[in-house]
Amino acid sequence: MNEFKNPWKIAGAKDIYDNPWINLTEYQVINPAGGKGIYGKVHFKNLAIGIVPLDDELNTYLVGQYRFTIDEYSWEIPEGGGLNEDPLIAAQRELLEETGLKAERWQKIREMYLSNSVTDELCTIFIAKGLSQHSPMPDETEQLTIKKIPFNEVYNRVMEGKIKDAITVAAILQTKILLMANQVI
Repeated sequence: MNEFKNPWKIAGAKDIYDNPWINLTEYQVINPAGGKGIYGKVHFKNLAIGIVPLDDELNTYLVGQYRFTIDEYSWEIPEGGGLNEDPLIAAQRELLEETGLKAERWQKIREMYLSNSVTDELCTIFIAKGLSQHSPMPDETEQLTIKKIPFNEVYNRVMEGKIKDAITVAAILQTKILLMANQVI
């Protein structure tokens, strides 16, 4: 078996839904076993962005908001999206919008697919250092609470399963590894 060869065959496709952020396509497929079926793909038009802001005392900032899709309040690192722009520019904008923070130094730490069984959404995660406080400018769809918390406390919340957001979990775990190896800028 060639692990790099696509075993799926597309027999047809139709757009089911489209808005400024996502597109849903239903594909008629021949699956790897040769059977006919359908496969739905959610295409995200924006790149997902996550930022771990770290101050000189190793505090970080979490953003709390009610998430419509899961019907729960969620604590997360600052996150957002970038449309046809450099991921760093999007990260700088999102950090300022959600927390009012600007950073002097940026370190890209991870790229990852968020749920590659149903979507092509790609996420880029950064650590932001050299922080200065300005005024937040949240989007009209965001009602945010911002908390400054010691990084290790956030790490413990991730390990205890109290923080469930995938971008936040991956970002905090990656940051912890980099901090332990003294590889944070």
